[in-house]
Amino acid sequence: MPSNSSNSSNSSNSSNSSNSSTSRRIGLTALGAVLLAATGVTAYATTPERAAPLPLAGMRILISNDDSMRAAKASNSDGLGLYELRRAMCAAGADVVVMAPWQVQSGKGTAVTNGGVLTAQRRTALPAGYGNDCAQAPSQGAVYGVCLADGPCAADSPSATPADTVKLALRAGLKAEAGWTGAPDLVLTGINSGPNVSAQVNDSGTVGAAVAAIDQNVPAIAFSSSGDGTNTSFPRVNYRANAEFGARFVAGLRQRGLLTADFALKVDYPDVSTGTPAGPPRWTRVGHGQAVWHAYEPTGGGSFRIGLGLCAEAPGDPCTETLKDADSTALLRDGRIAVAPVTADRTYGVREPHPETLGKIRRYVEHEAPRR
Repeated sequence: MPSNSSNSSNSSNSSNSSNSSTSRRIGLTALGAVLLAATGVTAYATTPERAAPLPLAGMRILISNDDSMRAAKASNSDGLGLYELRRAMCAAGADVVVMAPWQVQSGKGTAVTNGGVLTAQRRTALPAGYGNDCAQAPSQGAVYGVCLADGPCAADSPSATPADTVKLALRAGLKAEAGWTGAPDLVLTGINSGPNVSAQVNDSGTVGAAVAAIDQNVPAIAFSSSGDGTNTSFPRVNYRANAEFGARFVAGLRQRGLLTADFALKVDYPDVSTGTPAGPPRWTRVGHGQAVWHAYEPTGGGSFRIGLGLCAEAPGDPCTETLKDADSTALLRDGRIAVAPVTADRTYGVREPHPETLGKIRRYVEHEAPRR
């Protein structure tokens, strides 16, 4: 009996010691998660003993854009957002491949190239700081630039359009270059340098590439970020905030079974570079106004210089937004994340084939999606 009592006491002490040790480990891990969150890093695992599965684990994602894959300009207007999106998706566990235009293709809409040869050339030296973002993914985040050339792409090679890159990837490129069989689970486009709202959505290559994906029955989301106050520079902090929101946003859609090819989603993120956080997502419509419009100035001899103008947003001005639930109003006036559904079916008055899905996604955006 004394021996049993002693064993019981030792066992109890050992159990208490083990529980105390476990509590300390959990407490330290929780503290680590708080510190990570404070630095802006998303922590997906809770304890080293039992790491939670990454929210996008097992998911294959194609990324494209209309800003190219160069990321070389000081203004960050030529593809830096693409690398932030790639980084966030790989961090969340996705297997990512990028096929993007060789040159900047802003404003190309859904344009496609009807002849010639397209070459998908893999980029070996990635922009500084992004080389190892996808090192653990099966495809290692391979990045391809797509040019219009019969052979290697040169610095001045003409570029594939955004829609070209998505169609090439889905119909042949991903299988030939990345060894993917079957379609990816999702196509993401962007992050665009500047918002894509109101009337210019029809011109947007970022949105056009997403429409090309749903045309092939693959779910798609188009991401765009506002620039700074001058609208000529696009801070990395805006792209990063948008990308990390995007990873959580996609994870929520996936968890709820709401990734659909019935329509694409368009996500526009406000400027947070001054320290003001993004307002929570708002379900919107594509506006009818013209936040940015094209102007044509005669220069003589039948020539016209193309310029971009900003709408005055004055009552009675023809470019002023009039819809109360417009994407531009939510984004530019209220500083909210603007989410809108975009369909490839341009038939006026068409009835949605699955209105219940649209309703569920709207409820998710308004009540359950990440708030910034």
